Amino acid sequence: MTVDVVNQQNEKVGSVDLRDDVFGGRIKADLIHESVVRANASERRGTHATKTRAMVSGTGKKPWRQKGTGRARAGEARNPLWRKGGTTFGPQPRSYEYQLPRKVEKGALKAALAQKLRDGSVVVVDALSVNEIKTKVAAQMLQRLGVERKALLVDVKPGDKLALSVRNIEGVRLLPSNQVSARDVMNAHRVVLTQAAIEKLQEALG
Repeated sequence: MTVDVVNQQNEKVGSVDLRDDVFGGRIKADLIHESVVRANASERRGTHATKTRAMVSGTGKKPWRQKGTGRARAGEARNPLWRKGGTTFGPQPRSYEYQLPRKVEKGALKAALAQKLRDGSVVVVDALSVNEIKTKVAAQMLQRLGVERKALLVDVKPGDKLALSVRNIEGVRLLPSNQVSARDVMNAHRVVLTQAAIEKLQEALG
């Protein structure tokens, strides 16, 4: 597979060959799903909490004697069976983060990039840079590249000027090639990669 390489004026300046073992073959949607679910889970705050019988207010005194009253036995007013008592097995603060095997993450990223390529949503540019820190300049460059909605910009080592210029553009993310995930790719309508970045990704995913 061959993809055109354009400059920042959206003029063709060359082409790059894509490896079939990386971007060809069947797209494994199940791997993409697993990777996206893991990424979402890792960002959950997990601050939910309920009060146990040790945390709720109330006396710990036994309400009445154990036998002889005809009423059900009770040890304290904070027990979970009573109104305003503690909660049994309620949610407690915890982390939802977990890890997937590296092979699964790599397969998910390959599948996500391959899907975007088939959809025609990938743009390969020779370089991504701006001469000054200015949001308007970066926005005009992205407009020439056909970026209208959510976009993911990928470079091997993004420049500071570009990072500062695009950070206020809604829906645009700039990432180095070694930090891209399947969720980042699938969450963008347009993926803009530098030629160096796509070559680096092919090496890492091959």
